[in-house]
This record gives sequence, C-alpha cells and structure tokens, in this order.
Amino acid sequence: MRLSAAVLGGPDPGALAAFYRALLGWEVLLEEPEWVMLRPPGGGTGLSFQLERDHVPPVWPQGPGDQQVQVHLDVAVEVRGGDPAASLAAAAERAVALGGRLPEHQPQEDVRVVLDPAGHPFCLFLPEG
Repeated sequence: MRLSAAVLGGPDPGALAAFYRALLGWEVLLEEPEWVMLRPPGGGTGLSFQLERDHVPPVWPQGPGDQQVQVHLDVAVEVRGGDPAASLAAAAERAVALGGRLPEHQPQEDVRVVLDPAGHPFCLFLPEG
C-alpha cells in the first residue's frame, strides 16, 4: 500500500485546488465539480479536494469547544539568495496574494501558519540543512 493523496474539503473544491496549484506549481490530474485531484509534476503523493457543502473551517489557534484542526499540511520553503527569513516572508506574502490569510498567532519564528481560502491551516517552514 501507499498513500495516494491527502484530501481537503471545502465549499468550492475548484477554487481550493486552484490556490494549491498556484502555490505548489502542481498539475491538475482530474477536475470535476465536486472533486479535484492535484499531483506534483514528477508524480508522487498528491492533494485532492472534495465538496463539503456544510464546511466549517477549523479555528486557529484552537480553544476549548472550537472546531478542531484535524490535519494540516507542512510546505517546505526553498531558501533563495541565502536569506532564510526573507525567503519565508516572501513565501507567506505569495500565499496571501493567492488568497490565503495569515492569522495573528504564529507559534515559531521559522514557521508561518497560513489559512487557505477554505480556512485550513498549513505551515510554511524552513527545512533544516
């Protein structure tokens, strides 16, 4: 067995897929009104998006009784120009320009939590080494 994809739900799977396609530079493998599949250009584990008409975005950061984050994605940021902090800031700015949102709470200096257009949090991080 192998993991084929992680699936995120939301009220507009096409828009959510378009956000991640632009963010990651991935290709559309299948696109239907209620289901979209993306894969990296070289193949491998992808992301899929399904329609959830009653989608309730998770709360970040979560408090007692809040809608919980069930899973989040970690996205490694490529360091460009030898400046890790500037690379992370540029990646966060790009995610926001594509339709994401930066929440006020940021737990670490070398990580930026971003909320995608459907409210799912994901982390932009600087890989070690």
